[in-house]
Amino acid sequence: MTEKPLYILAIESSCDDTAAAVLQNEKVLSNVVARQAVHEEYGGVVPELASRAHQQNIVPVIDVALKKAGVERTQLSAVAFTQGPGLMGSLLVGSSFAKSMAMALQVPLIAVNHMQAHILAHFIDEEGYDKPTFPFLAMTISGGHTQIVKVNDYFDMEVIGETTDDAVGEAFDKSAKILGLPYPGGPLIDKYAKEGNPKAFAFTKPKVPGLDFSFSGLKTQILYFIQKNVAENPDFVAQNLNDICASIQYTIIKILMEKLKMAVAETGIKQVAIGGGVSANSGIRTALQEAEKKYGWKSYIPKFEYTTDNAAMIGIVGYHKYKKQMFNDAAVTSKARIAL
Repeated sequence: MTEKPLYILAIESSCDDTAAAVLQNEKVLSNVVARQAVHEEYGGVVPELASRAHQQNIVPVIDVALKKAGVERTQLSAVAFTQGPGLMGSLLVGSSFAKSMAMALQVPLIAVNHMQAHILAHFIDEEGYDKPTFPFLAMTISGGHTQIVKVNDYFDMEVIGETTDDAVGEAFDKSAKILGLPYPGGPLIDKYAKEGNPKAFAFTKPKVPGLDFSFSGLKTQILYFIQKNVAENPDFVAQNLNDICASIQYTIIKILMEKLKMAVAETGIKQVAIGGGVSANSGIRTALQEAEKKYGWKSYIPKFEYTTDNAAMIGIVGYHKYKKQMFNDAAVTSKARIAL
């Protein structure tokens, strides 16, 4: 007898993207994201504006997700939503809607850890993509997080290394801001780096013990480097933009890969998966593929749309939680900070 398929509606609203997805078991039927351009003129996400935009976007985004999936609300098995971490105002919009919808449809409510979702996105059924087997190492790199996680099972994860200050995504974006590039600057550094010499300018790597990271010192070093050279030549950035971006990206990737090599050596685990918005960076993807050939790793790089904040990754966690009957009631609270 064939099991009845599960239809999970997933909602993601942790930062400035309003997203909704519908999954049939592990397969994504729709994955819709509404981006918020309003933050570009401020050079970063403004929390109050983000929550207001979520309120405007959430109904149409969910409506489009259901229509694209060809699924009626009455077919839904559960509603999953991002509990945290994230911006409180943004999280509350998603959680409030999810609670109301689950209650109205009389289906289970499932709270999801955003960081777990970045890791478990690797278990979405996608043609041409392999799924890791347990245990594996996951490096989650985003605007707000930098972690190396030992993944023993779907809900058995251990953080073995993390940033002691700023996240890698912030290092990219702040460096871009120093160079006068618009927000979000990380993708632009990646773009210009492709045309530059990665060894044109040398930046020292921070000395951080163990598997932990630090990026605040590197940001300060880049700031002083630019200020000094612009004082001597006002056109320094414009004349050397590609080389500066390539050198910054080269240094950041070297920091990440050195820690990842240490993690593999310490754990003996050679399966390495990356996730989070910064894993969309072409230089990081190339470095991981090169390490796979050089060190005999098996690397897992998700489809581009599952790297940045999206609801499909929330849905896959919802599916696996549903199978284990890990449901929540309406008393569950959103959390700006939440342990893995």
